[in-house]
Amino acid sequence: MPLLGYGVYLVSPEECERCVLDAISTGYRLIDTAQAYYNEEGVGRAIAKCGMPRGGLFLVTKVWITNAGEQKAALSIDESLRKLRTDYVDLLLVHQPYGDVFGTWRAMEKAYKDGKARAIGVSNFRQGRFYDFAYHAGVKPMVNQLQCNAVMQQNGIQPVLGGFGTKMMAWGPLGGQGSDAIFGNETLKQIAGKYGKTASQVALRWLVQRGITAIPKSTHKERMAENFDIFDFSLTDGDMAEIAGLNLHDEGNVDFDNPAFIKMLLDTYK
Repeated sequence: MPLLGYGVYLVSPEECERCVLDAISTGYRLIDTAQAYYNEEGVGRAIAKCGMPRGGLFLVTKVWITNAGEQKAALSIDESLRKLRTDYVDLLLVHQPYGDVFGTWRAMEKAYKDGKARAIGVSNFRQGRFYDFAYHAGVKPMVNQLQCNAVMQQNGIQPVLGGFGTKMMAWGPLGGQGSDAIFGNETLKQIAGKYGKTASQVALRWLVQRGITAIPKSTHKERMAENFDIFDFSLTDGDMAEIAGLNLHDEGNVDFDNPAFIKMLLDTYK
């Protein structure tokens, strides 16, 4: 799995094909989408047109709440493959820790064994939920995709993930409590100045040096290129320690354990 990918959350279906083509031409090889993003078809069109062999790309999608359960999840996986114009995805995730996740996982385990998914994992599973799920799962989750960045570092869950051999992928790698949480952070800007880089490049570099795959999103090719340009420098141990001190909300600013949030999702997506 590449350590840097391109995410298409909130990329409109109309723009998605163009954006993914731009990302691939920039150098990205990991593309992250989901059933709930409503743009899998745009990703599929881009993959068909990009000229890259399928084996040169790492494609991620996710099973949404409305498709939870063994039978519905199995049908939705086939539908995702149809939309993506591929006979397999490289990584298939349970998108949210709600509903019949064990039924969904059984369908995903079968997809994994049948070659429809090269790897399977989860998304937004916090420590306790992840431990219970992974403990009981036959095939252990290979990835947990979480909100993770320089001010929301997910340090607490990392030993739990490590105990099951699970890798972390970071959504929102440039997001924070406000628009300046990363881009305007003085510590990040000061470190960036030493390398002729930007604060966002330093924030992404900090993640990949920890072995965490980051999936920044942009609809502008120039920003895609900026985000990708992080492999010609390394942060020192001192830099890494300074950034570690920026942690504000370890588990992120979305409370996936909040009953009101869960009710909102379940009521919205019936």
